[in-house]
Amino acid sequence: MPSVSIDGIVVEAPEGATILDAAKLAGVDIPTLCFMPKINEIGGCRVCVVEVEGQDNLAAACNSSVFEGMKVRTSTPRVIETRRINVESILSSHRSECTTCKRSGTCALQSLAADVCAEESFQPANFDFEEWDKDFPLQRDESKCIRCMRCVAECASVQHCSVWEADPLYAYRGIRVAGNTSIDKAGCALCGQCITHCPTGALTERDDTRKVLSALADPNLVTVVQVAPAIRSAWGEGVGLTREEATQGRMVSALRALGFDHVYDTDFAADLTIMEEGNEFIEWVKEGKPRPMFTSCCPGWVRFAKLHYPQFVGQLSSSKAPHQMLGATAKALLSDKAAEEGKRVFVVSVMPCVAKKYEAAVPQLSTEAGQDVDAVLTTREFDRMLRMFNVDCASLPETKFDDPLGTSTGAGTIFGRTGGVMEAALRSAAFLLTGENPDFSTCNTTAATSEKPWVEKQLDIADLHLSIAIASGLENTATLLDALDSGEASYDFVEIMACPGGCVGGGGQPISFNEELAAERAGVLNSLDGADVLRYSHENPDIAAIYERLYDHPLSEKAEELLHTDQEAWEI
Repeated sequence: MPSVSIDGIVVEAPEGATILDAAKLAGVDIPTLCFMPKINEIGGCRVCVVEVEGQDNLAAACNSSVFEGMKVRTSTPRVIETRRINVESILSSHRSECTTCKRSGTCALQSLAADVCAEESFQPANFDFEEWDKDFPLQRDESKCIRCMRCVAECASVQHCSVWEADPLYAYRGIRVAGNTSIDKAGCALCGQCITHCPTGALTERDDTRKVLSALADPNLVTVVQVAPAIRSAWGEGVGLTREEATQGRMVSALRALGFDHVYDTDFAADLTIMEEGNEFIEWVKEGKPRPMFTSCCPGWVRFAKLHYPQFVGQLSSSKAPHQMLGATAKALLSDKAAEEGKRVFVVSVMPCVAKKYEAAVPQLSTEAGQDVDAVLTTREFDRMLRMFNVDCASLPETKFDDPLGTSTGAGTIFGRTGGVMEAALRSAAFLLTGENPDFSTCNTTAATSEKPWVEKQLDIADLHLSIAIASGLENTATLLDALDSGEASYDFVEIMACPGGCVGGGGQPISFNEELAAERAGVLNSLDGADVLRYSHENPDIAAIYERLYDHPLSEKAEELLHTDQEAWEI
């Protein structure tokens, strides 16, 4: 435990600690830009430089180890001036268009430049734009890249896809799609984690707000909006609300303020998914199909399986994702009346996810009514629209979702965090097998938030002994799949979510630089579940009503037509 002095504050740092680690122990803030703990400790941006007594050169705090008796100064005139020069150097090759950049206000470079009083370079820069598919859900603006390597590290170390790489020729920016290929051929799962970890506007989602604005203004459209479970845990972050202010009821009112004709809850469809997927799993086990059966509500996971582990695609549940189920159901209920009025139904999903933009356009998910979902907005796009419409979110009243697709249970709500789909499924699967609701402690899977690559649990339900596993984050997923492939592990039912922590940590959620908020947001969903009167999907009265009105029973012919898909037929 070396004794280290940080700006005169003496702390004992663990062996192998860096100056940055010691500064945190001392309560001293040192700015960083490229740094990501244990993932990207390259000292590349040089904005964390400090003075070390006895050393001529300034040291990068993020990757300089401490030693006994080390004395560090973090805010000397030399340090401050060097940081300013380094930031100005970064700005000199960064296309600064803050007034129109979607990351304005959440851009780490913008904030840092203000903090060090950096001045913009006025020398003309030659920004040669790379070609990019403007229809692809993930967008990249090369002229805003600052070579911090954060996207490279996140995609390779956390998400296993290695979509990005350093350009060995340093042709322009130094970062490119791996193999110098096009993004659609790069094995991208569209998890969006590179977006949430990019410090600038170099990586963003495809902006679909104009498409939605056009739909809202079209008198020939009946507009339907639905909102995913995870949105209620994060939507307030982008419009300046505290967690206490950003209630579910205000979120519903915010959606109404945008002018949608119907406001529905994807939580309802999560309950519907449980009825379909739960029954499917019971049949899967009884028929002796290859195990495990995998959940299929995460399109990032489905893409990852297809691109990187195709041997498991045949074991994906055939159930569509909840928002696709709700889109198909809404159109089945509303299209006839809309047609009588010379209109058609237009469904918008507000999702914490970039991959949902891809999923909505998959041809194999369309029905006779066309696409289940016509447009997908991320949480960030939803928040931008609220600011665009000048909605005073803090003063909004509490309102409820519309019927008949607005009633949900706590089981549907926890879909938004890792382990939630599994827990919700087990709550109802146990009832379907025994006729009795299980004790919550029996099917609780909140342990899936641990740092293990995956979490497993053994369950005895009726005469079945079930082994389950849960993983989130694609590096963890790959570790689990490798174990399954080699025979090292064996399970009956597996839940996978592409983003660390599940949808609460999704690539479409609000960005807070160097803060991982998935666990905090999951706590919001757990609180909503605990406070809900209905906590089992099979007890949702509107679920029973929709089966009576439209689907007859789970896995019926109509349910198969609208709520299921052939996963192996999906196109990438």
